[in-house]
Amino acid sequence: MPHACLLTRSWPFGLFISLLFSLNTANGQSEGDATPWADWVEPDFPFFSSIIDARKTSSLPSRNNLTPRGIILNLGNDCWACFDTDLLRVSAVWRGPGVTPIALAPKSYHPWGKKTQGGQSVLPEIDGDLILSNGIYPGWQSGERLQLSDPRSPAPSQEEVGRGPLSDSQGRFQAIQLIEDGVVLEYIVRSAIVREQWESSLRSGQPIVERHLEIGPSGQSLSLVAGISNDAGITLTAGDRSRATLSKEQSRWVVRVPASQTATRFALAISLASNPPKNPPRQLTLKPPPLRWPEKVTTRGRLSNADNAYVVDDIDLPHNNPWRRNVRPGDIQFLPDGTGVLPTIDGDIWLASGLDGDLKEIRWKRFASGLHEPMTVAIRDGEIFAFDKNGIWKILDTDGNGEADRHELFSNAFGQTADMREFPSGIRLAPNGEFVIAKGGQQATTLGKHNGSVLRISADGRQATVLGYGLRQPNIGVNVRTGLVTSSDQQGQYIPTTPLHIVRDRQFYGYLSEGLHEREKYPEPIADPLTWIPHSVNASATSQVWLFGARMGALNDSLVHIGFNRAELFQVLLNDRGPQPQASVISITSEMQFPPLHGSINPLDGQLYMAGFQISGWGNNRERLTGLGRVRYTGKTNALPTEISPLENGALLRFDVELDPKLATDPENYSMASWGYKRTYRYGSAQYKSDGKTGIDWITPSSAYLSNDKRSVFVATPDLDETMQLRIGWALASEDGVPVENNAYTTPYSLPPFDPVSEGFGHIDVDLTPRTQSLPEATPISVAEGRRVYNMVGCVACHSIDGSDVAKVGPTWKGLYGKEQTIVVDGENQTITADEAYLRESILDPTAKVVRGFAKGEWAMPSYAGVLSEEQVESLVLFMKSL
Repeated sequence: MPHACLLTRSWPFGLFISLLFSLNTANGQSEGDATPWADWVEPDFPFFSSIIDARKTSSLPSRNNLTPRGIILNLGNDCWACFDTDLLRVSAVWRGPGVTPIALAPKSYHPWGKKTQGGQSVLPEIDGDLILSNGIYPGWQSGERLQLSDPRSPAPSQEEVGRGPLSDSQGRFQAIQLIEDGVVLEYIVRSAIVREQWESSLRSGQPIVERHLEIGPSGQSLSLVAGISNDAGITLTAGDRSRATLSKEQSRWVVRVPASQTATRFALAISLASNPPKNPPRQLTLKPPPLRWPEKVTTRGRLSNADNAYVVDDIDLPHNNPWRRNVRPGDIQFLPDGTGVLPTIDGDIWLASGLDGDLKEIRWKRFASGLHEPMTVAIRDGEIFAFDKNGIWKILDTDGNGEADRHELFSNAFGQTADMREFPSGIRLAPNGEFVIAKGGQQATTLGKHNGSVLRISADGRQATVLGYGLRQPNIGVNVRTGLVTSSDQQGQYIPTTPLHIVRDRQFYGYLSEGLHEREKYPEPIADPLTWIPHSVNASATSQVWLFGARMGALNDSLVHIGFNRAELFQVLLNDRGPQPQASVISITSEMQFPPLHGSINPLDGQLYMAGFQISGWGNNRERLTGLGRVRYTGKTNALPTEISPLENGALLRFDVELDPKLATDPENYSMASWGYKRTYRYGSAQYKSDGKTGIDWITPSSAYLSNDKRSVFVATPDLDETMQLRIGWALASEDGVPVENNAYTTPYSLPPFDPVSEGFGHIDVDLTPRTQSLPEATPISVAEGRRVYNMVGCVACHSIDGSDVAKVGPTWKGLYGKEQTIVVDGENQTITADEAYLRESILDPTAKVVRGFAKGEWAMPSYAGVLSEEQVESLVLFMKSL
């Protein structure tokens, strides 16, 4: 059952508003806050979506009863039904509190909780007494003999039931239509349109569940497998001229529906009472319901006063709402009129107007609910397409009253397992009305059809084509003009650090599921990324956005990348000079005070808006749990580069401003370093020098040259080579004194020759005389420096310093030094004392000794060998000792 609300429904509304206001003064809930939200399952909404694991519930023959894509119908009187949209079956009917709150959204709703366990070992289950169930077979069939097996093509793991939908010839789910007194489910079976509505009542204290069906004209006989009853009685009442019959076949109640040129109507009544009443079938109406959420909520934004070219304005979310509904948006996309569309992980869609100018009045309208943990939406021709675990839904307001009343299943043409980490990570519009989607890939129980894949969805939703696979947790961007698809991935097993990929040609991107694949045995060559990004710079990556239609200065029409861990926005400079595409990433701003996930350009003001939320274990170091922000161009001098190109004997840097010649031609104002990574089954990677030892290779520039237009520099060095990771840093200024300082991270696969004349430098002789290496000054060893490193490299995301393990996936550092710890070494428990040597080893080789209870691979800690300097490691140990 969903968690009971910390503020019960009997609390005075004014007190509730007061508490909400105190939350909103920080614009969002923070870790440790008491949540004022009502129950996650809203009693007055007729459905929600969930995985349902009924394998342990039933003693019936249908024990293998798992529903990855389930519509949970709230029938009232504590009665529930789960409709499987893939197999068009009713997988379970039960009475009780509902569904156990194991899924990501309800589990983390209140209190703020940890992320879900991966795999399928712990799944949402029926919370109550089972009345009726079905196994893994189609709910509707044709032919004389029942088919009690799964007709769909198998997944790589033969036992996996999340195989996707039935073939179109067998049937296809169409829509959920909200009506005045519930919902009507609509689907096609063998070309016949089927509509059905459920309801419940009580008779002598016993629940009666009724299923009213209307089957359109059909040229062939059909069979409805109603299910296996658990001591329940079932009756059928046929409508006028209906020849439908009910009988028991192979232990299952089956309704046989003869071919008919007219519609067939009948009702099934299910009850634990011996003789359920025979109520006539209802005349199904599709009249939309009255407004459920008539009130609008008003918030405002706060303009940044930072003195930069790109600043971040903070926008309050509608946490203070009459329905006491948490608002955790994963994305913001825009309708043509500038209305923002924000999906929440809790299944809602909110609309926001007033996102323009000074942000003084943002008007929010709750638009839809019931979705299955959506994280993104896409807009096509002014219509909203939401991607959730059930598929891609077109969300429609058919009567124009401002609220959605019809969810049309646009596409479920791809598999979806019950794995808790197979997130619907992203959907973006592609050319020709197609879509591209990304699906999470951290399988822990079975290998599904499309886990960890990026797929193209045809314009009609019927076809899904794999563009790339072998991704751990992809987050995508799509160039709607060219169709270019990019994706980041999450550092972890087999992913040594954050990559940024081009996804195409069904290439393999390197991730294997530990325990399900043979260790480090790759099915085909691994595609190289555009670039790697160091863990210390972008430990947890999310999506990319093309800034088409932007009014953001030099960033217009360019690609940006969103960093989640340290809440940062990066410029992505693509480089096609060599035979293999590559890219560089450069920080634009890290001013966001919330965890960003996805975003888009607002057509009203041409600025980038981003939304996001966090769950413990996702690796974010912001205290805010949710947020919405606008990255705004102020018109001030833009110090970002327009090109970063590693070339033979140096690096070419171009800017949008004229540079101070004295600073630009001094090689001391540039720094370079290179290193590599190792892809293994272990979590992440250390940084390695060219000789194979941990650390980085410092590269000393020999000379620097300024172009004739003063907007480009060539930094010469004889030591540049192809490498996995190259950092190029500069500390310059424009001619009018504006600082031009930053770092670029890139992966040079080739080093094309440098031609000074064609590049705008004229005839110059490049000086490659080696200079004395000037290493950065050693950082003072101190507790303060240790605290800074704790925040800088993301330790804060997993380890608390106040003794609390709430919302953390690693052990607390409070009192850790000198404490006895039970660790796991090669599968055996050992007791050690957390002394300085242990703390150092845990930083540099974290998998050597893992604290018991924190050995789960998906939460593993990466090595910081070669990432942190010796002084930083010593400072971090000092900081831990001080707690």
